[in-house]
Order: sequence, then structure tokens, then C-alpha cells
Amino acid sequence: MNRKILYGLLLLIMAVVASGCGSSEKIAYMQGIETMTPEEFAQVAPLYDARIMPKDLLTIVVSTTDPEASRPFNLVTPTISTGLTTTGGGYGQLQTYLVDNNGQIDFPVVGTITVKGLTKREAEEKVKGLLSPYLKEEPVVTVRFVNYKISVIGEVARPNTFTISNEKVNVFEALAMAGDMTIWGRRDNVKILREDADGNKRVSMMNLNDPYVIFHPDFYLQQNDVVYVEPNKVKAQNSEIGSATGIWLSATSILISVATLLINVLK
Repeated sequence: MNRKILYGLLLLIMAVVASGCGSSEKIAYMQGIETMTPEEFAQVAPLYDARIMPKDLLTIVVSTTDPEASRPFNLVTPTISTGLTTTGGGYGQLQTYLVDNNGQIDFPVVGTITVKGLTKREAEEKVKGLLSPYLKEEPVVTVRFVNYKISVIGEVARPNTFTISNEKVNVFEALAMAGDMTIWGRRDNVKILREDADGNKRVSMMNLNDPYVIFHPDFYLQQNDVVYVEPNKVKAQNSEIGSATGIWLSATSILISVATLLINVLK
């Protein structure tokens, strides 16, 4: 067999194998960010402040200088002997308040309170105002989310649902919690699935290769968001081939070995 033909065959096989590899240009995050000017970096994206939605779980703590006066507003679960402590000095797990589909909670003494669409600060101010007839002094009211969570699925190392303690997480932080994208994940078309307080659903696209992604309106995630990392074309094609992929790779490896052996023999 002509040596040139063997060399050509070897190069052809190597090209076929290399064609399955993704471009490194599609892997790096925020490409070109080093060329951005200070003026571009100075852009101010609106700060995200979580708003209360139906099915949220909240804790509400009322504090005053008189523990006995605030005790009726700080319910605890008496069967729990350890956990958070109320201002009244009792021990137990703080009562959580489930926001119903109408955006309301049932609060001790006060009754039904509508909190849908409010930020934590707005909810605190509203509860504080409703407590004024019952307390001689202005209380300190603290509202916290108990079930603030986001999910990351698709081409990441560890798909999962994560509970966020500080109610603020951006898409890069979410991916970090999931072990980052695999090499097969599309960084230029990450999807954010979101449902608002009225039950309306929408999907937004995000290009993580773009340095301006940090100014994207959905860069900071909201509670119950789902981040979906789509597989690239190579991974999708491999999935369609299924078990034949292993056979194809084995055959390619054998052909390379045979071609290399023939070249060495005919030298």
C-alpha cells in the first residue's frame, strides 16, 4: 500500500475524531471582559430584592424591651426542645407561616395579613404598623424566608435543588453550587425558568460567554427559579447514537492502530 495513502488515511481518521471536540471559544465565561472600559463596568444594574410569593414559608419575629408583651406574636412548636429562641425566652422551633394562593398569612392576634408582592422590608413595616394597637412601644419585626430555593439541572456536575440562606444568588453562584457545567454544556444559551406571584411562567435566555451578562436583568435569580443548561450538539448527537458510540470509538481506535502499524512496517 502506498505510504502517502496510509498517511492520508491516518490524517482523515484524526480529523474525524477531532471533529467531535467542542471549540474552546465556546467554553470560557465572559469572553472579552478584559477589554471592557471602567465606564462600562460602572453600569449600575438594579439590585434584586426578593418579593414574597404564594407558597413561600416565612418566619416572623417580633421583639420589644418587654418580652411578655411580644410573646403572643412569637409562636413556637412546643414539641421541639432545641432550635431558635423567641424573644420571650421560650425554646422551640419558630412557627413558620405559609403564604396561601391569595398571598395571605394568618398571624397571631392580628389575623389575616396580605404579604404577596412585598419585599421583606415592606412586610416588616406592614406587620409593625398592624401591631401598634397591641404594643405600647414600636417593635422590631424581622421577616425571613425559610424555603428560598433554586434548582440547577441539565449539563452540570451535580444537578440539585439548593436552599439559599441570604435570598440572593446569581447564575454563576448557582452553577458553582451544582459543580459547574460539564464540557458538554452550552454556555451561550442557558435557560432560566421562572414563575411569578400570579402563576405566569416565562423562560429567559442568557449567554454566559458574553461579558455583559452581569448586567442581564435575570442575572440574580429569584426563589423557585430553575436554571437549565442545554447540552451542545456533540452531546446531543452522541445521545442519539446511544450504544453505537462505544462501538464507533472502538473501531476508530483500531483503525488508528492498524494504520500506525502499517506505516511503521512499510518504512
